[in-house]
Amino acid sequence: MQNLKVTIIQSDLFWEDTHGNLAKFDNHINSMGELTDLIVLPEVFNTGFPVDPYKFAETLDGSTMNWLKEKAIEKNCTITGSLLIKDKGNFYNTLIWMSPNGHYSNYAKRHVFHLGDEAENIKPGSESITPSLKAWNIRPLICYDLRFPVWSKNTYQNNRFEYDLLIYVANWPAARNYPWKQLLIARAIENQAFVIGVNRIGIDGLDNKYSGDTMVIDPKGRIISDVESDVESVQTFELSYTTLKNFRDKFNVGSDWDQFTIQ
Repeated sequence: MQNLKVTIIQSDLFWEDTHGNLAKFDNHINSMGELTDLIVLPEVFNTGFPVDPYKFAETLDGSTMNWLKEKAIEKNCTITGSLLIKDKGNFYNTLIWMSPNGHYSNYAKRHVFHLGDEAENIKPGSESITPSLKAWNIRPLICYDLRFPVWSKNTYQNNRFEYDLLIYVANWPAARNYPWKQLLIARAIENQAFVIGVNRIGIDGLDNKYSGDTMVIDPKGRIISDVESDVESVQTFELSYTTLKNFRDKFNVGSDWDQFTIQ
């Protein structure tokens, strides 16, 4: 299998300003100096979190979806991030996995944040997705999902791991940045997979501060990219499939994992 080039964008967000945020990410993406396979944006990258879904939720053919499609085609790469989607009268915090051919898959955040305002109006999802990119199987999740290891758990069946890369897009407050870092490392170790956590920076309209602390972690739990806190950053790096395969071949605990189902 080929290596995977991933671009992570740690950015401030304009509060409740879709037009401003799309223009900002236009600039970030246009600043990229090299080709990439995948661009990862933060959670609700077009509005900030939490915002009133009655005012800011879009449909799957709305302006932000059109922007994602245009950028994926223009840059010939996959782009992922989440936004609020309205579907059949319900609102979802939805991750979009937009491919360079304009086709997409989507994941509705399962663990909505009851300690904040999200759970009041946002309906939880129930199904994960595992898209493939250059033969890498990838599991993209959203923010609060990080605290739930069962939902994030890799599986191993018929001598194959379910996924190779685990991604979290987030608006994770700076006040809880220590568990953010530790849980990302834990998820890499326990799932024998690369892990990427992309978080925003800045202060939102409710005076919540975000420090970013975007990280890329190898299957052994070692940090291979640690973006400086509180700084907007666009970084492209390459994940080595050989590194992943060699580690799994040498120390494969997948065959000893417990079998379970999620209710």
